[in-house]
Amino acid sequence: MTKTIIETEKLCKSFSSGGIQQHVLKNLDIRLFEGDFTIIMGSSGSGKSTLLYALSGMDQPTLGRIDFAGKNLVKLNNDQLAVFRRKHCGFVFQQIYLLDNMSVLDNVLASGLLVNKNKRELVKESKELLLQVGIHENSWSKFPTQLSGGEAQRVGIVRALINRPKVLFADEPTGALNSAASKRVLDVITNVHDNGQSIVVVTHDIQTALRGNRILYLRDGVICGDLQLGAYCESENDERHEKLKHFLAEMGW
Repeated sequence: MTKTIIETEKLCKSFSSGGIQQHVLKNLDIRLFEGDFTIIMGSSGSGKSTLLYALSGMDQPTLGRIDFAGKNLVKLNNDQLAVFRRKHCGFVFQQIYLLDNMSVLDNVLASGLLVNKNKRELVKESKELLLQVGIHENSWSKFPTQLSGGEAQRVGIVRALINRPKVLFADEPTGALNSAASKRVLDVITNVHDNGQSIVVVTHDIQTALRGNRILYLRDGVICGDLQLGAYCESENDERHEKLKHFLAEMGW
């Protein structure tokens, strides 16, 4: 039986703006499973990123429960959440947030040293991961401004993976990339998933969504669709595309 890694119960998130209460997430009951590549889709303002931030402990819900790897995140204070995120979550964003005054290798090491104090071990693992995503030795001493957007995002993925997170979270990871760089980044993320990594991605991009095995569709803060696409296989891309296109049409995409 597939193991549940994140489960929510009656998850709600509200904001107050100008004295008016805006309900962004509404009583969500969700189960995410270990080893899945889950895609969260929906129109702008549907609550996709808000849900991602809540699931990952980056933001606290207004009401409800979030069980993540046996911990109820709602009961943790800010310091405890920070420690939990460092140990169990990896993050990849559209804005890459590499430190411009540090080399590629040092950007990865800086993240790893927050959890693992064995620098020799970290250096070895960082170099192995960089090679796996196609960032070779001649780029390890470069600074982020010397990289292309696609290269920088692949470094960002390595940084997110260096602490061996239980879940890799990504918010529009290819949103700022051209099509060739996007495909390279998606190939890296797909390979990471094929090696057993649990992944949750928010996207509006069809090509990104095709890589997932499960699509959750969010509308006005409510999950209104749940599509099982199965494991990604490039040779079956046309069939997957038709299935996803039909699902999104039903959702009013």
